[in-house]
Amino acid sequence: MTTLCLQLKGTDPCLNLASEEYLLKNYTSNILMIWRSQSAVIVGKHQNALAEINHQYVRQNSICVARRLSGGGTVFHDEGNLNFTFIKNVDRVDQINYSLFTGIMIGILKKLELNVSANQHNALFLENKKISGSADHVHKLRVMHHGTLLFDSRLDRLKAALKTDLSKFEGKAIQSNRSEVTNIADHLSAKMEIEEFEKFIFDQICRIYPDCQVAELTPEDLNTIEKLKSEKYVQWNWTYGYSPKYKYHNRINAADKELSFTLPVEKGKITEPTFEGDISQGLALDLIATLKGRNHDYDVLKPLLISMEPRLSHEGFPAAQLLDKII
Repeated sequence: MTTLCLQLKGTDPCLNLASEEYLLKNYTSNILMIWRSQSAVIVGKHQNALAEINHQYVRQNSICVARRLSGGGTVFHDEGNLNFTFIKNVDRVDQINYSLFTGIMIGILKKLELNVSANQHNALFLENKKISGSADHVHKLRVMHHGTLLFDSRLDRLKAALKTDLSKFEGKAIQSNRSEVTNIADHLSAKMEIEEFEKFIFDQICRIYPDCQVAELTPEDLNTIEKLKSEKYVQWNWTYGYSPKYKYHNRINAADKELSFTLPVEKGKITEPTFEGDISQGLALDLIATLKGRNHDYDVLKPLLISMEPRLSHEGFPAAQLLDKII
């Protein structure tokens, strides 16, 4: 069977994720695809998006947050990171061996004289530092395996965007395994630009597949993918609302006062919030009534809390301070 080999040209992370789903579910050929994205945090399908990101840093630095179709942990994308996607037909689901895909990438990277190895989760390591995370998704008898290759990524932004305090979250969402990371470019014997690296990876994979046919998405494909992106991948209900239910705990210490609160969240919406501490019963009840049923989202909660600013400040908990702690 022909293996279609594609290099996506755009760097819109949501469009690229939509492209993967479209090709997985609408094509019948085996597929190899490589692509790059603008700065983005990509969470796994079964993760709590808020628990995986430093939302203040992400928001202030205009970093996209998106949820992918596959499980596994959170990864960081930028234009110094190269992503690869394998889509393969199988006769039976129990035939799937994800280490085969990992082995392909290890073999290619060793041609650059890089001593790369994989762990039990098919993550790739170079000198005991992570350079690639991968994940999988099965649709009928088609399997998708995709991963990252940190080539010349902004590791400072990666670390800052993924710096979180998991103690505030209680739930059963899949949590990421954090590892020390490094860039492939720092370990090469000769300087190489990301464009050269992308071409090298693509050419090597095409050689591995003798039935490779270099292809491009058609205008009809792109129209359908754009529709999938707009209806799913940019929607708050997918990125955040799809998170498994959780409880968010936090507290405010202001002068000689303390306020603690719990926000149970289901499908992204606050259900039965509780407030305890140095707060009047009337204000606590009003906060509960104001927040209940609302999205656990900064842009949604900000105007609601600001509208209560006089009463909040009067009791020693300014709206800005509460907003900073409530998400």
